[in-house]
Amino acid sequence: QVQLVESGGGLVQAGGSLRLSCAASGSIFSIDDRGWYRQAPGKQRELVATITSGDSTNYADFVKGRFTISRDNAKNTVYLQMNSLKPEDTAVYYCYADFVWGYRRRSWGQGTQVTVSS
Repeated sequence: QVQLVESGGGLVQAGGSLRLSCAASGSIFSIDDRGWYRQAPGKQRELVATITSGDSTNYADFVKGRFTISRDNAKNTVYLQMNSLKPEDTAVYYCYADFVWGYRRRSWGQGTQVTVSS
């Protein structure tokens, strides 16, 4: 199994930056793709960014040019650098990791709150 712990959320003014971290433990050798989703109050969870084991990245249109996803395999950690934050980026951010444990599975972090004030 894989366990994920997120950190780095908080309150920031519009135009500011935050960096989220998601540290993995457990069966880390089996981890494949990783990424971030977010969920704002009253809205469905939406994909923000993904990164493959080969470091290919993909972003939702609403964060392109502002957010950067990266991974440090030595630290088993994925990061989400968020720049030029907007009030509409306010949400709980969840990281995930896909891994194979008998079959392909997904683990989720506990979520970290990001609040952007105008």
